[in-house]
Amino acid sequence: MPNKSLRILIADTQHFHRMRIERLFNQLGYFRVAPVQGVNELLSLMEYSTEPFDLVVVNGALADGQLNLLDFFVDNPQARHVFIFDGLQAQLPIIAGGHVQVSHAALPELASITQLMATVDPRQPFIGTVISVR
Repeated sequence: MPNKSLRILIADTQHFHRMRIERLFNQLGYFRVAPVQGVNELLSLMEYSTEPFDLVVVNGALADGQLNLLDFFVDNPQARHVFIFDGLQAQLPIIAGGHVQVSHAALPELASITQLMATVDPRQPFIGTVISVR
């Protein structure tokens, strides 16, 4: 069963992208999702939030040169895990480990969100995970 208390933030300028990503999380049982459309909203939520977000999913093109997303999130205590997609647009290298991950995929799909949540919510058995009972 998913940890329903996890706080997830989605940041993308495209409304359709935000809604599509949110639906992927909903399919996996996560409903505590906050979508934002701009870098100013992202910065405000990160600065004034009373508790850290468990996961921030952000389009690499969102900052559009205003902010280096990788530098911003590497030591930010307000984000436990970060997934930056469309990293090619922001000229970010692919990073597949640690609490900040960068993907060059234009938009995350169910498989990548499922794999990501296996790290964020390790108690949750996901589709494709083998569980042995003795």
